Amino acid sequence: MDIDHVLAIDQAHAWHPYSSTVDRDPVYPVRSAHGCRLHLMDGRTLLDGMSSWWCAIHGYNHPVLNRAVQHQLGSMAHVMFGGLTHEPAARLVQNLVDLTPEPLRHVFLCDSGSVAVEVAIKMAIQFWQTQGQPRRHRLMTVRGGYHGDTFHAMSVCDPDSGMHRLWRAVLPQQVFAPVPSSRFGEPWEPHAIAAFADLIAHHRDELAAVILEPIVQGAGGMRFYSADYLRAVRALCDRHEVLLIADEIATGFGRTGTLFACAQAGISPDLMTVGKALTGGYLTLAATLATERVAAGIAAGDPGVFMHGPTFMANPLACAVANASIELLLATDWQGQIARIETGLKAGLAPARGRPGVLDVRVLGAIGVVELCSPVPMRETQRRLVELGVWVRPFGRLIYLMPPYVIDEPDLAALCRAVVQVVGEREG
Repeated sequence: MDIDHVLAIDQAHAWHPYSSTVDRDPVYPVRSAHGCRLHLMDGRTLLDGMSSWWCAIHGYNHPVLNRAVQHQLGSMAHVMFGGLTHEPAARLVQNLVDLTPEPLRHVFLCDSGSVAVEVAIKMAIQFWQTQGQPRRHRLMTVRGGYHGDTFHAMSVCDPDSGMHRLWRAVLPQQVFAPVPSSRFGEPWEPHAIAAFADLIAHHRDELAAVILEPIVQGAGGMRFYSADYLRAVRALCDRHEVLLIADEIATGFGRTGTLFACAQAGISPDLMTVGKALTGGYLTLAATLATERVAAGIAAGDPGVFMHGPTFMANPLACAVANASIELLLATDWQGQIARIETGLKAGLAPARGRPGVLDVRVLGAIGVVELCSPVPMRETQRRLVELGVWVRPFGRLIYLMPPYVIDEPDLAALCRAVVQVVGEREG
């Protein structure tokens, strides 16, 4: 198809994420992608600052990942995981157990990040059912979070500033503590946990679990909070015998400078979700990991099994490329790459700090954020960034960068210059 044909079909029938079929956002047809670049059908090339919603950590068309998919195709693309198993899944399960904190010993492979969150929540609720405490079915979290677009995942996203207010009346009513006020890397203020401590003590008998994005609140606002806060949450969960779910879908596999963000605080959760970068952006796959206590507790009561089973669970193609992505990451100096990107983001985005209309500039690992005082006009800003040759997709009051780990210094500087230029143009 030529570009006009693609656009005509898209405009007539395709429903894009967070979009209207009437007042349509512009779209930019991609012909191919290589390294850190998206090659459009109209001949333009865009430098990617988003890693395709944070998953393409090795860039695009990586030969190692390509070979993994091609090799797996030679044996089987898919087989059901009910009653069967296969080598790519076994390798992946072992890789995840080896990489994640020691108490996490059981891996449930699923389709997407949002589904992984649903699975973790179901595990927590079923655990307390089997322990003879069926009242413990609510969840506690902090405001400003985002955990996905399926129903229980929506229920633990921010109920006021999040994107799911339309469904508030039909969502389970959860317990929300204030947004963590202590910022990452700044002096810890113990009173910052006081409201959380009061709420978990008050609701402990009805709580199945606390769910948090460790250290980085992603699509809910790109906030970076104190590792001491996360440590305090872990201690409070232990004190009140509440399970802790760490949602590492956005932060896992090195994005914050440690392999998982929980390591920034030196804590281990009872349940952990991973996704996004798990396959290096090649195929959708996620996982929920559980401790022996949780897994054995679920098995101890009726019906004796965990009641969930996705059709494409442990898809061999996805497992094969996930193994290749993990092994490729571990074979590289990924910590050096993240440190280099962090340095480049701090230097490159610094000129935006203090400008009119800029509320904050913050960087952690391979995440750079410019927070504005007012919402970004997404269409116009997106169009201007494309004119400047970069692919950066703002949301809310944020223009942020989460580039592939393989980006070099000149390309990183170019991304930052484009963001700073767009921010400067808003001053007029």
